[in-house]
Amino acid sequence: MRSVTYSMGVSLDGYIVGPDGGFDWTVPDPDVFRFWIDEIRDVDVHLMGRRLYETMLYWETAVQDPSLGEAELEWAALWNPLPKVVFSTTLPAVEGNARLLSGGVAEEIERLRAEPGEGEIAIGGATLAAEAARAGLIDEYRSIVHPVLVGGGIPYFPRDERRVDLELVETRTFNSKFVLLRHRVVR
Repeated sequence: MRSVTYSMGVSLDGYIVGPDGGFDWTVPDPDVFRFWIDEIRDVDVHLMGRRLYETMLYWETAVQDPSLGEAELEWAALWNPLPKVVFSTTLPAVEGNARLLSGGVAEEIERLRAEPGEGEIAIGGATLAAEAARAGLIDEYRSIVHPVLVGGGIPYFPRDERRVDLELVETRTFNSKFVLLRHRVVR
């Protein structure tokens, strides 16, 4: 069965964006960006909410930017053809290789798991991940911890009053600054 992964950059105090909605502190260094490029190779479909979709929309036309480096061009070449499912009740339409859904993420994950394929079902965005977590559908959490305290904002982990046991499967330090933490859900 295809696994569901939730991967995002997170502040040391546990937020994906600060109290002002900013996330400029998540701009990865070259080693972290290389990690994200390698990670996306294992993804068959990416699920995201409206805010992340609007942020990632940049990549639809990024290849036209003459200032892009080799790594950014490689990311765009992998990201743009990747099937994406955008969950929103406010967007009228989506662009590129994306389709728009207004229904629940649990039903879509179950539908995708029933399809043939071995690649991951990736979730981006804390709100969408929280819905999948409440349904017990996340198999692995991958966080790149950034050395910053933002003091509030949108938390990486849902604030549900339920216990989820995790097994640490990997740690990696990037440039003595950023740390990858991979945890598998213990079932």
